[in-house]
Amino acid sequence: MAAISTETGFIVWGVDQTAYGPVELPTLVSWVKDERVTAETWIYATRNSCWQKATDVPELQMFFRSKHDGPAANSAALTTPRGLEPRALRRIKILGGMTDEQLERLARFVEVERVPQWTVIVKQGEPGDSMYFILEGELRARISVMGQETILATLGVGDFFGDISLFDHGPRSADVVANSESLVVKISTAAFDKLASEAPEIATPLLRAVGRTLSARIRTDNKRYGDSVRFSRAA
Repeated sequence: MAAISTETGFIVWGVDQTAYGPVELPTLVSWVKDERVTAETWIYATRNSCWQKATDVPELQMFFRSKHDGPAANSAALTTPRGLEPRALRRIKILGGMTDEQLERLARFVEVERVPQWTVIVKQGEPGDSMYFILEGELRARISVMGQETILATLGVGDFFGDISLFDHGPRSADVVANSESLVVKISTAAFDKLASEAPEIATPLLRAVGRTLSARIRTDNKRYGDSVRFSRAA
């Protein structure tokens, strides 16, 4: 099991007067959707070491607002007439430790895209020139094998994909399809190169966080492969 970051984790004070966590943002969001966490639930954010009601936690406000205002207002809370509300980027797990000032600078280098349901955002085999962060919705990564779809992963709020393109500009290794209407943030390789040149103090920790995630994926895949080899030899 992957360790929970002490910079981006959350602790939930349950109705049974018990603290649950720390948990990462995607788990917390699922608890909100399941109504295990309500607007009045107390949440401790480890990044700033303070307790807040769930409705006051920036990463969760859209979910409580949406119950009253609907999906359009929900997404509007993440954007401004000029583009992205910088604090919305804190939903991304690897960006959770950044300051408001750092997020504001990063927001100048990214683009916001609304993705209708069933849209193929990236297509397997096509050249890659950008990575994406998920602010809203759900997507799936898939490959086609002999005409059959194989789902590699389901991606939600706080996840990212397409990161390898920042390094090699090679072909996409899988399709990514929107399971529901989604809101994503895109950073192109050109924009990232500009970020690295103009704000290396932001680009460097971002790259390190991406590298840690890639390492974790490789370790998981290596373990899965090792387990399958041991199983086949034991059979």
